[in-house]
Amino acid sequence: MSEQHPVLVSGGSSGLGAALVGALHDAGKPVVVLDKQAPSGPATDFRLVDVSDSAATEEAVHALAKRTGGLAAVVTAAGMDHCGPITSLSTSDWEQVVRVNLMGTAAVVRAAVPYLERSRGRVVTVASTLGLRPAGDATAYCAAKFGVVGFTRALTMELAGRVGVTLVVPGGMRTAFFDDRDEQYLPADRTMLNPPENVANSIVHVLDQPAGCEIRELVICHEREPSWP
Repeated sequence: MSEQHPVLVSGGSSGLGAALVGALHDAGKPVVVLDKQAPSGPATDFRLVDVSDSAATEEAVHALAKRTGGLAAVVTAAGMDHCGPITSLSTSDWEQVVRVNLMGTAAVVRAAVPYLERSRGRVVTVASTLGLRPAGDATAYCAAKFGVVGFTRALTMELAGRVGVTLVVPGGMRTAFFDDRDEQYLPADRTMLNPPENVANSIVHVLDQPAGCEIRELVICHEREPSWP
């Protein structure tokens, strides 16, 4: 990974994204962030944007890349969910899940690829164990994360030899992702969720691979993760 340019983290102000920003700072790597709110952790360059707006997201990626002289990598950590039977969710809520998780991922990557080709950088997408194994009352989230898996695997073929591509598949993590859910959709035992720092450190390991070496896919979960295998 090119060290003179920053790593761009979407969703870098909370959850896994914030944990990754901290881990990258600890590793001495420059970071820039895209999020709907400013990061509260280590001082870093950021751009306020809602990744459900593809045009605004692409413009934000270009602005940060031009301001910093390029990009070494992008990590698409922005994500959200609305749980419930498909007939109980509003159209706007259902489609927002797909826009944030899938379309937001694609928008960040699409804008970043030209800069990553110049730096021989890396793309790291964040899917979910529910992108490989479905669950009821999660049709939008599963559709989006299954989409991220397919998108990433196709991107690996498309960019082979020019940009590194890694699919990260986390299980449940101890973040605010589960806040504000109905009781039936809360984890039965939060101790069976992985601290996001564990996943963040694994992503730093991916970014540290030497040129020509790729970690293509990585499943990271608590040893008693209920959604995997």
